[in-house]
Amino acid sequence: MNLHYIDLGIIILYLIATIVIGYWVSKRASQSIKSYFLGGNSLPWYFLGVSNASGMFDIAGTMLLVYWLCLYGLKSVWIPWVWPVFNQIFLMVYLSAWLRRSNVMTGAEWIKTRFGTGMGARLSHIVVVVFALVSVIGFLSYGFKGIGKFTTAFLPPLISNVETLARFPQINENLYALILMAITTFYVVKGGMFSVVITEVIQYGILTIAAIAIGIIAISNISPDAITAVIPDGWKNIWFGWHLGLDWSNLSGTASTKLSAFSDWVAKDGYEMFGLFFVMVLFKGIFLSAAGPAPNYDMQRVLSTRNPSEAAKMSSLVSVVLNPSRYFMVAGLTLLALVHFDTLYTASLTEPDFESILPQVLATYVPVGLLGFLMAGLLAAFMSNFAATVNAAPAYIVNDIYKRFINPNASEKKYVKLSYISSLAVVVVGVSIGFLITSINDVVLWITSALWGGYTAANVLKWYWWRFNGYGYFWGMVTGLAASLVMPFFSHSSISQFPIANNFNMNAFPIIFGISIIGCIVGTFLTKPEDNETLKKFYKSVRPWGFWKPVHKMVIQEDPSFEGNKDFKRDMFNVVIGIVWQTSLVAFPVFLVLREWKPFVIAISIIAVTSVILKFTWWNKLKN
Repeated sequence: MNLHYIDLGIIILYLIATIVIGYWVSKRASQSIKSYFLGGNSLPWYFLGVSNASGMFDIAGTMLLVYWLCLYGLKSVWIPWVWPVFNQIFLMVYLSAWLRRSNVMTGAEWIKTRFGTGMGARLSHIVVVVFALVSVIGFLSYGFKGIGKFTTAFLPPLISNVETLARFPQINENLYALILMAITTFYVVKGGMFSVVITEVIQYGILTIAAIAIGIIAISNISPDAITAVIPDGWKNIWFGWHLGLDWSNLSGTASTKLSAFSDWVAKDGYEMFGLFFVMVLFKGIFLSAAGPAPNYDMQRVLSTRNPSEAAKMSSLVSVVLNPSRYFMVAGLTLLALVHFDTLYTASLTEPDFESILPQVLATYVPVGLLGFLMAGLLAAFMSNFAATVNAAPAYIVNDIYKRFINPNASEKKYVKLSYISSLAVVVVGVSIGFLITSINDVVLWITSALWGGYTAANVLKWYWWRFNGYGYFWGMVTGLAASLVMPFFSHSSISQFPIANNFNMNAFPIIFGISIIGCIVGTFLTKPEDNETLKKFYKSVRPWGFWKPVHKMVIQEDPSFEGNKDFKRDMFNVVIGIVWQTSLVAFPVFLVLREWKPFVIAISIIAVTSVILKFTWWNKLKN
């Protein structure tokens, strides 16, 4: 389907407005490197929270959520724990405050506060920079693939030559993605954090209106009986047993033949043993969340806040702002896709590309005018995520490589100009890799399971264990990162014969995590602990709980009035309550669109009760 000229006009106006706004605020960003990367620590926490949520509301991820909800029903609420989504709860409860107390610009610079300035710290600093750049490039390629699939459903092909298309079947997707990335790169490179945050707040407003519109379209056009006719028993049940328990082969009706193929897709994903899958993602999620944010735009938002208390509030707002609107949209798109699947999906079911069902639904069921606005909203989702990712990368190149090791006395203008060049270089590399990718799901699973498996062990130990040193961190990260890059080459070997047979990256996480743990322990005990002054300074400023007793004794000897952090039990209680609260924020909009009123009321009641609990046990206890 090609867009009507009215819809095209709306999209073009949106893109022009975005560029103008981004350029308008760019002067403020060019004052200094701190203004460019952190907005001068002057932006309100609620602006940063909305901006962070907008950056996470990306097209590729939304397409994947629609795919999951279609196949797995309400049980798909648990699948994003593979990322894991509840890391925002750990950040909200205590880790954002711990991180912000360091008062640094990047995750790599934070290494100095924990490990000092010795050789171990310098090696750790370098490996964090490498990890950050690999992570950012991975997310850029993921976004590149998602926006390409989305735009080709609406816009006319740029290349129509049959021979060229036969040789390069994804050429139109890649070209459209390239154009949109170029537009976004312009205002991100020019405006830094100020441009990113201001444009993302505006983009979030468009996204919210788009999400509400899609949900209302689905509710207005699809009856509860029509929904029941195209889903298997148990699809509306959020709970699960050891097995998934969804049988798509027993459906009847016009769409039954095509919908029955969903059973093959479930087998391909490897989630049939859903109880085992849940145990694995819970294990992975707890450790990864306890490690703190990866060195990307999420960490940058935390470091951009005014103080530790606002850092915690910012992280809490992400769940409130992101989940209800996003899942209202996802649920609406899913119902439209399922009920009209026989007419929507005409591709071969032997090689399904269900990740593209979102644009197919929009192109078929959204009227002229509104479609242009919704397209602008979803383009805003892509641009928010892309902009946030691009803005995070050059900080590591400029601040952590050039400024620290090459030219520490350069002018602020020179640092900002180098940031422009670094941003462009990262985009070029990310796009180049994006050209080679065929599946959004594959990229997501590699980043969240293989790559983050190599990140987790070292970054858990750095917070909670005093004896862990810079060498341990370095070798833990090196072994983990190397394993995450090598493991995919063994995806067809015997390692893939785990019960979740086809989900290689989920199988890979505990293996990569174990390899990284060995690197951490060996590197730590073969070298000396960090010097006492570095440990005491970190312990007094960040105030972590955990295995810090020897350091605590040294601090008490110098300052008997010092009080250690005794909040472990309360923090863990708030984490559990927060995860329940967050999961209910995800579930209630889906129940609303389905018109399942009893579970909807239960979800709303849980949100109310957990919100009151968190008000007294978390919000009222915040302090800087």
